[in-house]
This record gives sequence, structure tokens and C-alpha cells, in this order.
Amino acid sequence: MSRIGHKPINLPQGVTATLDNGRIEVKGPKGTLSFNAHESMDITLDEGTFTVARPSDSKTHRMLHGTTRALILNMVKGVSEGYTKQLQMVGVGYRAQMKGKQLVINAGYSQPVELDIPEGLTVEVVKNTQISITGIDKQLVGAFAARVRAVRRPEPYLGKGIRYADEQVRRKEGKTAK
Repeated sequence: MSRIGHKPINLPQGVTATLDNGRIEVKGPKGTLSFNAHESMDITLDEGTFTVARPSDSKTHRMLHGTTRALILNMVKGVSEGYTKQLQMVGVGYRAQMKGKQLVINAGYSQPVELDIPEGLTVEVVKNTQISITGIDKQLVGAFAARVRAVRRPEPYLGKGIRYADEQVRRKEGKTAK
């Protein structure tokens, strides 16, 4: 039984939503997001409250129940508050800079890595070694942050690489002389 799927979603002040044949559109102060829900999910919108119900207890419907509710909640949070991911670079000579609509990363390779910033995201280089990614779509923010991190993942011996600001890198002990 999905415990998450049964919780109603209340719309905060300043956020409006429309529901039309399974297509949900949420508008807020930060922007607009839309989502096509699965046709078997029963979604209702009453006086600023979303509720999601499943038609049966089959495995597919149980899986879709909580997922659909979580996606709607992420849209509501995104248009009202937005999402931010902080990344930090650790290593000698590692730095990032903005060049127009591109993020240029020097991470120990022979050439700098240039990443195109997707539409709808705001990328800011706070310091040379700190990157802030902001947007209203949680999926897009997380995917681009993962792409930036994949340029140079943190390695376990020296801890060098690009990591999330709250990420703990487990350090390994190197070889010891006997």
C-alpha cells in the first residue's frame, strides 16, 4: 500500500493548476510546468488540492500511484520555490567559468570541457571552484548537475574531482611501505 500516494498535495499561495484529460499544468511565480499523467491514474483537483488515486491494487498501479504524486509535488515545489544544486571542485588547477551560454570546466584534462547549459536552467559560478545550478524542473537540475559531476568524478585516494557540496567522499588508504 502506497503511503506517499495517498497524501493530498496542497497548492501554496500564488500557485495555480489546471487538470485537463490527464494533462496537469502548474503555474507559479517562477514559471510554468506541465506533465502528462498515466491514463489509468485518477487525479482530482478540488479547491487547490490534488489527490491521486489508483483504480486497482495491481503491481503497475501501485508503482504509478506514488510516482505520479511525487512528480506533481515536484512541479508544485519547482514553480513556487525552485531547485538548486551546489557543486564544488577539489584539485589543483581545477576551476570553472561561464562563457556565454556555456560552462567551461578545467579539470585536469589537456583541453577544457565545455558544456552547453539547457534552456530553463541558471548556472552561476560562485567562486572559481563552486558551481550553482538553479531551475524549476527538478529532473533537469539533477540531470545537468550529474553531467557536470561526470566530467571528473571524485576519486577515493586524494579526493580530487567535482562533487556535490553535501557529498561525503570515502577516502581509501594508499599502499604502505613495509
